[in-house]
Amino acid sequence: MGNSYAGQLQSARFEEVLHSSIEASLRSSSLVPRPIFSQLYLEAEQQLSSLEGGSRVDNEEEEEEGEGGLDTNGPPNPYQLAPPPEGCCTMDGFCQAGKDLRLMSVCNEPLEVPAGFLLVGVKSPSLPDQLLVCAVDKRFLPDDSGHNALLGFSGNCVGCGRTGFCYFTEFSSHINLKLSTQPKKQKHLKCYLVRDAQGALTQGPAICWKGAEFRNRQASASANSGPVLPLLEGSGPLAAFSGEPGAPGLNLGIQMSAQQAGPTLASDQPPMAAAPGSRVFNGRDSPKHQQLAQSSLVMLARPSALGILSNSGPPKKRHKGWSPESPWAGDAGYVQGIVSRAKYGDCAAGHGNFPYLCGNLSDVVVSPLLHTCYQNSQSISRAYEQCGSSAVQPISEEMQLLLTVYYLVQLAADQVPLMEELEQIFLRSWRQSHLAEVRQCPQAPPQPYPAVPGPAAPVTSAQLPWLAGLAASSCNHSVHVIECASSLAEGLAEMFRLLVEGKLAKTNYVVIIHACRNAAIDSCIAVTGKYQARILSESLLSPSEYQRKVHCELATGRLDSLGAFFSALCPEGDIDVLLDKFHQETQGHISSSVTSPSVTNAVGLEVGGIPTSDRQEPRGVRPSQLAVAQKLLSHVCSVADSSTRNLDLGSFGKVDFLVCVPPSEVTFQQTVAHVWRSGVLQELGLEQEPATRQRVERHVLKMDAEAPATFTAFLQRSRRSPHTLFVLVHDHAHWDLVSAVRNLYSQSDPCVGLVDRLLNCREVKEAPNIVTLHVTSFPYALQTQHTLISPYNEIHWPVPSGDGAGLYPESKKYFGLSEFIESTLSGHSLPLLRYDSSFEGMVTALGKRFPHLHSAVIRTLVLVQHYAAALMAARGLPKMKNHTSVETLEITRNLLSAPKQCPCGHGLMVLLRVPCSPLAAVAYERLAHVRARLALEEDFEIILGDPTAGITVGKHFVKRLKSWQKIEDAEWRPQTYLELEGLPCILIFSGMDPHGESLPRSLRYCDLRLISASCLARSALEQELGLAAYFVSSEDPAEQAARSEASGSGDGEKPSGSDNEDEEEAGPEASLEAASPSEPGSPARREWSCSHDSASSSLSSRGSGSVLCSEASAQHSGPVQGELTRASPPCGSMEEARVPVEKPRSDGAPRAGQQSLQVPSSSSSPGASCTGTLVLQAPQCSLAKACRQPPIIFLPKLVYDMVTATDSSGLPKAASLLPSPSVMWTSSFRPLLNKTMTSTEQSLYYRQWTVPRPSHMDYGNRAEGCVDGFHPRRLLLSGPPQIGKTGAYLQFLSNLSRMLLRLTEVDVYDEEEINTGLWEEPEWHYTQLNDPWPDLELFRKIPFDYIIHDPKYEDASLICSHHQGVKSEDRGTQRTAEPPVRRRTARIRLSKYAAHNTYHHCGQCQHYLGSQPRYQLCESTLHAFAFSYSMLGEEIQLHFIIPKSKEHHFVFSQPGGQLESMRLPLVTDTSQECIKSPTFTPTTGRHEHGLFNLYHAMDGASHLHVLVVKEYEMAIYKKYWPNHIMLVLPSIFNSAGVGAAHFLIKELSYHNLELERSRQEELGIQPQDIWPFIVIADDSCVMWNVVDVDCSGEHGREFSWSERNVSLKHVLQHIEAAPNITHYALLGLHKWGGRARACEVREPFSRCHVHDFVLLNVDLTQNVQYNRNRFTCDDVDFNLRVHSAGLLVCRFNRFRVMKKQMAVGGRRAFHITSKVSDSSAAVVPAQYICAPDSKHTFLAAPAQLLLEKFLQHHSHRIFPLSLKNHGHPVLSVDCYLNLGPQVSVCYVSSRPHSVNISCSDLTFSGLLLYLCDSFVGPGFLKQFHFLKGATLCVICQDRNSLRQTVVRLELEDEWQFRLRDEFQTANAREDRPLFLLTGRHI
Repeated sequence: MGNSYAGQLQSARFEEVLHSSIEASLRSSSLVPRPIFSQLYLEAEQQLSSLEGGSRVDNEEEEEEGEGGLDTNGPPNPYQLAPPPEGCCTMDGFCQAGKDLRLMSVCNEPLEVPAGFLLVGVKSPSLPDQLLVCAVDKRFLPDDSGHNALLGFSGNCVGCGRTGFCYFTEFSSHINLKLSTQPKKQKHLKCYLVRDAQGALTQGPAICWKGAEFRNRQASASANSGPVLPLLEGSGPLAAFSGEPGAPGLNLGIQMSAQQAGPTLASDQPPMAAAPGSRVFNGRDSPKHQQLAQSSLVMLARPSALGILSNSGPPKKRHKGWSPESPWAGDAGYVQGIVSRAKYGDCAAGHGNFPYLCGNLSDVVVSPLLHTCYQNSQSISRAYEQCGSSAVQPISEEMQLLLTVYYLVQLAADQVPLMEELEQIFLRSWRQSHLAEVRQCPQAPPQPYPAVPGPAAPVTSAQLPWLAGLAASSCNHSVHVIECASSLAEGLAEMFRLLVEGKLAKTNYVVIIHACRNAAIDSCIAVTGKYQARILSESLLSPSEYQRKVHCELATGRLDSLGAFFSALCPEGDIDVLLDKFHQETQGHISSSVTSPSVTNAVGLEVGGIPTSDRQEPRGVRPSQLAVAQKLLSHVCSVADSSTRNLDLGSFGKVDFLVCVPPSEVTFQQTVAHVWRSGVLQELGLEQEPATRQRVERHVLKMDAEAPATFTAFLQRSRRSPHTLFVLVHDHAHWDLVSAVRNLYSQSDPCVGLVDRLLNCREVKEAPNIVTLHVTSFPYALQTQHTLISPYNEIHWPVPSGDGAGLYPESKKYFGLSEFIESTLSGHSLPLLRYDSSFEGMVTALGKRFPHLHSAVIRTLVLVQHYAAALMAARGLPKMKNHTSVETLEITRNLLSAPKQCPCGHGLMVLLRVPCSPLAAVAYERLAHVRARLALEEDFEIILGDPTAGITVGKHFVKRLKSWQKIEDAEWRPQTYLELEGLPCILIFSGMDPHGESLPRSLRYCDLRLISASCLARSALEQELGLAAYFVSSEDPAEQAARSEASGSGDGEKPSGSDNEDEEEAGPEASLEAASPSEPGSPARREWSCSHDSASSSLSSRGSGSVLCSEASAQHSGPVQGELTRASPPCGSMEEARVPVEKPRSDGAPRAGQQSLQVPSSSSSPGASCTGTLVLQAPQCSLAKACRQPPIIFLPKLVYDMVTATDSSGLPKAASLLPSPSVMWTSSFRPLLNKTMTSTEQSLYYRQWTVPRPSHMDYGNRAEGCVDGFHPRRLLLSGPPQIGKTGAYLQFLSNLSRMLLRLTEVDVYDEEEINTGLWEEPEWHYTQLNDPWPDLELFRKIPFDYIIHDPKYEDASLICSHHQGVKSEDRGTQRTAEPPVRRRTARIRLSKYAAHNTYHHCGQCQHYLGSQPRYQLCESTLHAFAFSYSMLGEEIQLHFIIPKSKEHHFVFSQPGGQLESMRLPLVTDTSQECIKSPTFTPTTGRHEHGLFNLYHAMDGASHLHVLVVKEYEMAIYKKYWPNHIMLVLPSIFNSAGVGAAHFLIKELSYHNLELERSRQEELGIQPQDIWPFIVIADDSCVMWNVVDVDCSGEHGREFSWSERNVSLKHVLQHIEAAPNITHYALLGLHKWGGRARACEVREPFSRCHVHDFVLLNVDLTQNVQYNRNRFTCDDVDFNLRVHSAGLLVCRFNRFRVMKKQMAVGGRRAFHITSKVSDSSAAVVPAQYICAPDSKHTFLAAPAQLLLEKFLQHHSHRIFPLSLKNHGHPVLSVDCYLNLGPQVSVCYVSSRPHSVNISCSDLTFSGLLLYLCDSFVGPGFLKQFHFLKGATLCVICQDRNSLRQTVVRLELEDEWQFRLRDEFQTANAREDRPLFLLTGRHI
């Protein structure tokens, strides 16, 4: 009975059908339900009776649409649940028994699930972000096609354990769903729940309530129903077709065509598709995602764990009737999964309803591709509406079908229709018809498809058949149109009748149209061309089905008939007989003649030119790899620098990594070798010594069954090392993107979905110290709308410029896919991309003869037969040439001849790509047998490249490899294909997809004639062609010209059609081609008028030609022995491998290898050329030639046409294919890719227009709650294949490690104190070396050291004092006024007590920085604080920005009220957990780099830290430091220097001290008990050290010391605890230096200048102010003022502060420029001063800054006598100004009772009066003595004050003034310049 299954019992259980029947009887009101036994015993006659069910829509789908807003009849009726029982729990997420049902709560709990039940996630309206867990009987759930769910409900509560819920309404009440509408299981049971790799319960695949069924349009049964088409086999009943014409013939024809049925389906696959009742609904309302589902029987197989039945169940709803005569909507199945065995006939369902196909369905495949294309084209108008265009009508069904006919007519006989092309045709036609509507929308690029006629008026259904027939009339019967009147089934019957009668022999496509006037059209297209039908039907098979089918054909012996056919073609009748005969004839003497002498020598002798193996020498890194590594590092830094703070690079001190590779042993060993040779383990500190391969293997993970254990250890290592940054490299990342959660079949194969289970697990996503780097050459499947990788985290390989400069060395040029395609264009000697027409012709003929065999089987056996015949022809059986192709003969000849032409025996590799592993094994066994019978075992090796196994090579070939590579290890065996360098071999490369294996540079032929031409996807094609990617070595043009000139030849290199110069085969055409003149230095140009079929060229039998600069076939005619010697070089350098991480070879070897003797241009005679070739041919090494010639690729004709065809932009048509089988297009409305698109633009294109399929691991990414779904620590590196990505990311790891070490280090100033040897040391020392604090009385006796010792003031003026004698008068000669050299720095490792900038983020100090969820800024308030200052004459108003978390440091009038004061502690407080002194840090321009994070420096102690910022910088500082208190200076100080900040800090602090004394005095606290100190610290203080001194020596002052890091807390608390500390005015620290001397350490305390970090007693210094106008040296000036006031300045020498070098901010923030906008000239310090009222260019800078800079660089112009005259300094009154290093100054104070040096014995060379006040009088100045000619400089605010000062001080009595000696700073009047007056002492 064939496949009719008439009368057979279905697999459904009796009670299930009985339950359905009883339930239907109870609910049915008008129609009689179907009898129970009619369901159990299906009768074919009833199945053929009617199609009434096809005219209605599934009720459930109607209701779902109504809920979605499609029902416009009215609002739904409200629904009210019964009130819950009293006392029960009504909380959302809990059942009425009070048990938690939320998935997040019970995911890790063990749940008992009864047999036959499944855990399901329930969606609650009140908990939109949660799923509730329940157990449901699997019989009441649909299968993955949406079918076979029983009515009703049966479930259990997993919380309280209650069972037996028979109604979903009752169950929804129990779990507190609280619904407002009627409870429906279809609406609230959302997904299955599965266990992940860790055993946690997680969300699984969605429950497919709508399934894969194709919904029908609502239409009348009379309009759309028709007779069912029977395809019955044998004596099946034909009652339903008795009246149809041609029915008997149809039955007879199908009997004749049907063959013996074989096992086509696996045992676990139900025969649902072959059932007579199976039906494909192809209505236009079918869901889009279901037509895109996998079209294979795998979709029909359902796992038993879900309990889904294999029979067709009853309808979902019955309230609209259910007739026994109506077929069920649930009976729809995937007929397209049926694999053809007899005749190939593909039915592409188009518009409308597709009828039932019954009987033997094995000859028909129904595909939804065309219907999907039609559906997708309906989204065009909606897409334009989104662009803003008005609503327009989509393209009509009639127009769609007519355009399809036009498209099919234009296809050639050897072409296969592509849906992508058809979609673009639809789009273009629609755009043309709606040009006015879409004028505002962006236009798509020009389309490459031919123009199709667009009718002016819309096509009607009545016109459609006539127009379609008219279009098909001109295609020579390749397209046939059938118009049917009653139904589509009638047309199908007519089509089958024509097929049986043989009338469609020349027809490839049959278009069947059923057009009615009052209804939409029904249509389908039958592919009757055997070639096209075979390709399309095989493309519907999944890879696993493809493997199973081939294995089945091999196991059942179906190849015997094909082998018998091959034997019949052999002249002797059987090829094996011929082989045996040849073997017997040559067995006696073949051994002495086969092996060439060169091969023997290569094995037994040491050749001097053979280089050492690259295994023993580290490989170099190319510039492009360095550039990519730097880009990777920049992206990682960008992730760390982003505001999201997802990566804290500052917390990592080490880098570790794990490289995940596909389960290929060769790829694994190849990656291990890369890592081993790179030395990255030593650079990362993971290995101390050169690591062994076994230790390297710990860092490379092969994704096989053992991978989870290794990966778990990696995760544990990452958890144990939180301060190590782990980089998880996912190499070959486009492999295995199957979802582990949503793929229900992954449980049978543990390796399926392994990448998703491991790399996308929760631990990896949440680990803050794991960065995932995906590396691939084909990133398209990772560039979808749901990708986890942000487009900003993509790194693309840089594209070299036109000349290749800047990225690649001139000696190398990457040869990739575009270069291979370019070689097919005119102007090249021979194309590198070819197809074999004779091979294709034989395959086509055999495909027609053997229709049962898969095309891959036929192609493989034909190709193996060609290789066998070619080998036999090369061994002396010339008759076998007729049984092979020219291309295969070329391959085998060159394979056998190459070792004989090389002095070392190097040969070439032939890659034979056989994707199917069983076929690869057949090919290996057959070729090995042929090789053995031909006695060629010593000539070349045959290697079976199985991804799951290693490489097996014969012992004699291993010996040869070891000799070439100088390997002495006796156990060595090649483990990668790269180690087969130079070995003559045929590599049979199996596996459905390459797994990243790199091939050696000796690869000469890449035979891809067996790759699948049916699975057309961009990634699949590109990764196959990527096997041949190559780095070609090219000579320097200058060297090439020089060598050509030296050899006496004016010609450039001549093109050649041969690699190995087969002299005996070279005919006249070859000689003419070799000797034809060409332009000097350029390859010959030749037009290819025919297709690039190698057989069409007479040159193809001679070998292959190079693309750019192939060598000349004839040699130089001059018989010069020296040239001949040079032309016979040693072998090419082994370091020059084709993998990109190889080190560039030396200059010697390639130059010798590339040298060749050339034919002069005058030698045009063919005979002369041949003679020169035969006589003077020098042996050439195959490796040396391989460096300059990329391999030749042979492709199937279909793939060749796809790759070489380009659109109008020059982009190959293959680039417009679906990027990957695991993704799908979002819409037909999409522009085409353009050749001008960059990699980034292509990524954005795929991100916009592709979405992952449900089996993709990214499918559920957008449903995980993330707004964008991007993972912040996930990057993608993409680049062409074999270009060096492995070396790039290994270099990135090294760079990252160095950068992290750099982040844990800091450049601090490392300078010795200056001016230590210029002055005599005082006699007094602080004698108590071990005192922790200074003794007040002893300290008072120490004289103040006026000399500046801070190295940053190396260019400052010396300060003279009376008690420090000058030891050298030549100090000025040691320095010049030139800008100083770069200050010395040292790189120091950051301690745990370091201060940090904004780039530091760690868990400990997050609260200190104010890190809040969602990264919101801390809440803060602005408070004004005003106080009066008499010297300014006005009130000063400051503003505090105080975060809420810091308000406890302040006193307010009331909560949130007026700021009154800042709290100060008591002197007597001794708490060890707080710092008493408030810290003020003035800063400008360093909001990112300032070291304001003092949390670690303070060791977590409570402290008050205030940033002092200018008003215009307030916002940026507040953004970066939201949790810091800020003191905002008034706007008048925006252009002021650091002196203004210090001045306001001090005055504010003293005013606050007075306020606190008043406030706390009311509390009974004495005023002197309030803490008076503040800390003023620079924003570059990074670390603090303490010097520990050991004075245990024999003599009193002998000691030793050591230095250690301490916290700032330790330093401040130690100083604050000093006795009598309130008697000191100023306290400071020593500046750190790496070369501390004993004299510096010996004194624990010094009375000298303090800088950078000071504790200021604001009480004692009440009357000493900072100069608010100063920009430089304000701390020196203040130190002198404090000392002259009789106050103590103490420096703690044992505490040392380190200052970080910063290149931004600070004093560098001030730039002196001209006010003239168009002036580009640089402003020099000499221009800072000008004459008053002059036309000098004014400068945009403060007057004080101009004055200070001018005096620093040009003070010798004012004080000429003071230059280098340190014995006669300049007298500076009440101020210290830097006059440059060559001028010394003597500071005196005019204040009464001030402490000054004795100046009675000093004669001054100048006098400086800077803004002198009333304390300076004539009598004060007359006590000083000046040299004759000494210079006076008076500086005042204006010219009037200048004159008044001269008069008041009676300066004219002793000083002479001239009018021309008056100057001003180069400021405009509104900028208030300073005025200077100079004079000479009389």
